[in-house]
Amino acid sequence: MAAITYELIKTDKQTGARLGKLHTPHGTYDTPMFMPVGTLATVKTMSPEELKSMGAGTILSNTYHLWLRPGHNIVKEAGGLHQFMNWDQAILTDSGGFQVFSLSKMRDITEEGVHFRNHLNGDKLFLSPEKSMEIQNALGSDIMMAFDECPPYPATYEYMKESVERTSRWAERCLHAHKRPDVQGLFGIVQGGAYEDLRRQSANDLVSLDFPGYAVGGLSVGEQKEVMNRMLEFTTPLLPSDKPRYLMGVGSPDSLIDGAIRGIDMFDCVLPTRIARNGTVMTSKGRLVVKNAQYARDFRPLDEHCDCYTCRNYSRAYIRHLIKCDETFGIRLTTYHNLYFLLKLMKNIRQAIREDRLLDFREEFFEQYGFNRPDAKNF
Repeated sequence: MAAITYELIKTDKQTGARLGKLHTPHGTYDTPMFMPVGTLATVKTMSPEELKSMGAGTILSNTYHLWLRPGHNIVKEAGGLHQFMNWDQAILTDSGGFQVFSLSKMRDITEEGVHFRNHLNGDKLFLSPEKSMEIQNALGSDIMMAFDECPPYPATYEYMKESVERTSRWAERCLHAHKRPDVQGLFGIVQGGAYEDLRRQSANDLVSLDFPGYAVGGLSVGEQKEVMNRMLEFTTPLLPSDKPRYLMGVGSPDSLIDGAIRGIDMFDCVLPTRIARNGTVMTSKGRLVVKNAQYARDFRPLDEHCDCYTCRNYSRAYIRHLIKCDETFGIRLTTYHNLYFLLKLMKNIRQAIREDRLLDFREEFFEQYGFNRPDAKNF
């Protein structure tokens, strides 16, 4: 029995968006779904109980960071990530590849893997497909990601072609090195930048290896939204309809809706938690920077249409005061609200698919949020 299976419940008649269920060793979750990011085995400032209360199902942790601190062997001694962080629902770990390519200024890519310097202390390190599998097997996540190369955007066609071919070879090595396929599902990652023929080549290579799920990588890395949507439209039909599809690193409300329209089942992003720490929140009427002076005497909730813990109990003026004074409780309140907002959005997306009205829902949401305005912000 595969550790991870996907059950397609319904396809939206307007768009081809999918309503489904993701079955994991730690529960079954409705899709499309958003996964909060807990980089260092914690979603910043949130307790597991709070995450569950807002409707979080699966959360993401970071292989690279946990390898450096506290070390994967310590997590293994604790009984794995679930025991270590007291989380009894599903966990997805990324491969560490993205961090190697984004955090390390000094790196050398070879066929074997990547030589780079630890971003914390400058020590020389080496990460390969085999090492990534060893770390993720020790962490014990429900879903593991294959170690891939994350090329910069834009990249030349020649570089991208070489990178895609290397990523395919690395994916095969990951499959061979993966020691626990019965309890941990390994997903392949489709790369190829903005080149359709390379996306096709990457998808075909990975589908031939028969992973239990597939991620679309190398998007949301600086390209325009239109490019991302075009690549999704092209790529998702190349992937098996009976396997889950995961769009990595995407979490703005418009991209969640547009990704679902194009057949994506899983999303993750640090956006809601990162902007919360700067006093920025997402509301049904668009982005609100609560630390701005105009909210000093505003005693309304962050969002009058939101029923989250924060909006039921606290005012903009109070939250602004906390954020301006660097009080952790302020960050907890904005973080809770932003995560609740996106998880509620996913619930509404699922309901719209159920009712075959996702395009109508998109239009209504974009109008209210302000994405249709000429000066629309990214989130």
